[in-house]
Amino acid sequence: MTTDLESTKTGKHNGHQSHQNNNELVESEPLTWRFWRKQRYIVVLLAFFGFFNVYSLRVNLSVAIVAMTEHRPVIDANGNESFEQDFPWDGKQKGLILSSFFYGYILTQFLGGYIGTKIGGNIVFGLGIGTTAILTLLTPLAAKHSLEMFLAVRIIEGVFEGVTFPGIHAVWARWAPPLERSRMASIAFAGNYAGTVIAMPSSGMLAARYGWESVFYVFGLIGVVWFITWMVFVRAGPEMDRFCSKEECEYIQKTIGCVGAKKIKHPWKAIFTSMPFYAIIASHFSENWGFYTLLTQLPSFLKDTLNFDLGKTGFISAVPYLVMGILLAISGYLADWLQVKGIWTTTQVRRNFNCGAFLAQTVFMMLTAYIMDPTLSVVFITIAVGLGAFAWSGFAVNHLDIAPQHASVLMGIGNTFATIPGIVSPLITGYIVGDDGDRFEWRLVFFISAGIYLVGCVIYWFYASGELQEWAKSPEQKAMEAEQKQLQLTQKGGFDNAAVDLKE
Repeated sequence: MTTDLESTKTGKHNGHQSHQNNNELVESEPLTWRFWRKQRYIVVLLAFFGFFNVYSLRVNLSVAIVAMTEHRPVIDANGNESFEQDFPWDGKQKGLILSSFFYGYILTQFLGGYIGTKIGGNIVFGLGIGTTAILTLLTPLAAKHSLEMFLAVRIIEGVFEGVTFPGIHAVWARWAPPLERSRMASIAFAGNYAGTVIAMPSSGMLAARYGWESVFYVFGLIGVVWFITWMVFVRAGPEMDRFCSKEECEYIQKTIGCVGAKKIKHPWKAIFTSMPFYAIIASHFSENWGFYTLLTQLPSFLKDTLNFDLGKTGFISAVPYLVMGILLAISGYLADWLQVKGIWTTTQVRRNFNCGAFLAQTVFMMLTAYIMDPTLSVVFITIAVGLGAFAWSGFAVNHLDIAPQHASVLMGIGNTFATIPGIVSPLITGYIVGDDGDRFEWRLVFFISAGIYLVGCVIYWFYASGELQEWAKSPEQKAMEAEQKQLQLTQKGGFDNAAVDLKE
């Protein structure tokens, strides 16, 4: 049995040496634009909407809290005007509320990955989002009860959303053929940015027309409907899914090379001494540093430094994430296509996509820092954020290459480190940049992000791998490889004997 797509290029089937005695594995009905005929792409579609909920349930508060704390004019019976607000929270309290989610989110990354390998990634992913949706429905009640109760609900929401990224990797480990991993994962991850782009303006309209409570009720209800749909239609693996045809199930299992062991023992020492794994962590940390810096600080930069009127042009803040969502689907398809055509190996795809994106992001971050022009800065930031989509077709899928059975645990560990930028980056930016939004102070912020991108690029370039690691092979895989090697030696010996006989 070969390691993965990094194996020797044989035949036209993606430069991929088959997992079944070097015979090409193809489906009688090839994958076409009619994705609904393949159950694995129904899983992808539902995962897309799952991640849509992940981010819409996360970012809706950033809009709703404005309505919750705004001063509204009130005219009494005598015609006197005064102002009232639902919650008299000051800046520090609002900052605490907005950051409280991440304190819960960072706690359950590893736990989500570990449980996903035990009970099934579909259950972990579904319950993580479903429980968050139910808590979102309870948010107005908690906020009206007390600030402490509100904070507790937000932290618990973070706890349950923390299992989603590791959980979905447990799903891909059982559902994603090696030559389709990039597109399946990237299409699903695009839901994050679709949720961000749609939830932010929608939350504003809901709050203005129906009150801030409607923001939590609408998105909470959408999340509950999705949860029910997901649990009905998705199972841990294709062999357990009644909607998955026998042929598709066999194709997925044979291309992956295993059917998913019920009891998976994680080789912890090998995991924590694996340089390809550390390369993934470094890359994930670097990408998230730049992403969270802009996600949390872009509105302030546009308003305070570039003098944008965000009341009229607030949609500009969402444009980079819209571009990233579109490019994610493109980058995933392109990454798979390069492997299908045998142009690049898996390692080359991961390395070139990831490091190419990081180098471009480094350049455009530095251009933003130097030029500080309203129009050009928005263009450069949009390009920098958008190109992160190609990095996600590198590091974010790489866990499935090096250790598919342990991918959810690897993602859980890596995403724990990658959550740190969401907490630390805004603090550092707040320390560097004063209230006046000095452009030289912002220049330092962009330089730091560019430098971290560059460090992540260098580490990933030298240590990344797309090959199945020796420590990640199951006993069955090792036994099959030994049999194939023995068969090759036997065949070679036969050829040698035949050549000698012919010579004589």
